[in-house]
Amino acid sequence: MKSPLPVRNGVNATRVRVPDEGPWATAMDFVLDKFSHVDPAGIVDRFERGEVQALGGEIVTPTTPLNEHMFIWYYRELPIEKRLPVELSILHQDENLVVVDKPHFLPTTPGGMYVQESALVRLRVLLDAPDLVPIHRLDRMTAGVLLFSANPETRGKYQLLFEKRRIEKTYRAVAPVREDLEFPMVVRSRMIKSRTYLLAQEIEGEPNAETRIELMDTRVDATTGQKLGLYDLAPHTGKTHQLRVHLASQGIGIMNDPFYPVLHEQAPDDYTKPLQLLAQSISFTDPLTREPVKYFSELELSEFPDHK
Repeated sequence: MKSPLPVRNGVNATRVRVPDEGPWATAMDFVLDKFSHVDPAGIVDRFERGEVQALGGEIVTPTTPLNEHMFIWYYRELPIEKRLPVELSILHQDENLVVVDKPHFLPTTPGGMYVQESALVRLRVLLDAPDLVPIHRLDRMTAGVLLFSANPETRGKYQLLFEKRRIEKTYRAVAPVREDLEFPMVVRSRMIKSRTYLLAQEIEGEPNAETRIELMDTRVDATTGQKLGLYDLAPHTGKTHQLRVHLASQGIGIMNDPFYPVLHEQAPDDYTKPLQLLAQSISFTDPLTREPVKYFSELELSEFPDHK
């Protein structure tokens, strides 16, 4: 369902479904009740300015009856966000695809307290590309290679690569070393992620998540004396937090992970201690050119600098 309102400042208009009936005489009355925690004068002002539209582009006024339109769109009044002290870089750009190096701490898409400060909105504004959408996601705390579709007409071909698992991804991580573990190893488990629970969990049952883990290098931390390892990770599946959970399940939780194996109390971001997880590369056969392509991150993990 295409929004009748264009992207503004890199952000999509918000869609609201309007009920067929209820105690509200107009669509605006419903919106005022639904978003009673929002400044009511601001909501009324948007309706009066003609900034609320229905699917066909019809202007929804303060007097438009409740049941005249099933969906309406409007622009949220967004608070000014403090710019995160991290930058993304473009690895590749053409008319169909934009590939970037996403830094730690920057979310892929708007959500919660981060709207303008997301990779998607930053790129839409930087490139003046309102049609840009992510083809996949990286956690906010994970850095590395991230793909965006720039062309709605070819988007489905790239999305299908992920749906059919025709993509190969490699990650790098820094975690403690256990001398009793043998590498390479393959970890398989059944994982679930509740919409209401912050963490992913491993449960009994047929595995639906698989990760190959290989230890590439080691060093001893001069401050703590702890032996650290640089690990190559190759996920065969893409469950939420899969890599973080699988390493933690082996007793080698990724450095600076605030979730696994122990959930820490929420605290402000410490930009000196990013999660030591990097989406290092992504490769596939381009569905348009039929040529193999591979994109590499130019970032590095701070606990293993200069190790590409």
